[in-house]
Amino acid sequence: MKIGLPKKQKGAAAIEFALVFVIFFAVLYGVLSYSLPLLLMQSFNNATAEAVRRSVAVDPTLAADAYEKKVVEVAKGVLDDKLGWVPKAVAPSLVKTVLYDAAKGVLTVTVELKSDKLAALMPVLKLGTISVPQLPTTLTAQSSMKF
Repeated sequence: MKIGLPKKQKGAAAIEFALVFVIFFAVLYGVLSYSLPLLLMQSFNNATAEAVRRSVAVDPTLAADAYEKKVVEVAKGVLDDKLGWVPKAVAPSLVKTVLYDAAKGVLTVTVELKSDKLAALMPVLKLGTISVPQLPTTLTAQSSMKF
């Protein structure tokens, strides 16, 4: 006596695999494709906060112009250092802004990236009306501190 699948069941496993694989692949691609923008946002937030923190250490006894120049220089240096790992395909598109308002004594550090620039690293997967990843038009992080 031969034990096996009845004739009407042949190929059912292949069809089930194909259906499950599409769902599995979409979920896996979603997890992987959202991880890079989230990593970038965490890095932007960390870089801007650290730039502001380290700028506080500038000697306040310097002349006003020298103080402002040194604060901006330190903040830009920290941004460059902290964001040095960003892939070369995306790095030129980063907009790093350091503004020091001497009248108010407020330092504002911003990092911005247009999300369409991420397409160089990860293509968008279209599943009917669903696009993965769906990102905001701009990834932005900002930190400020009053001195």
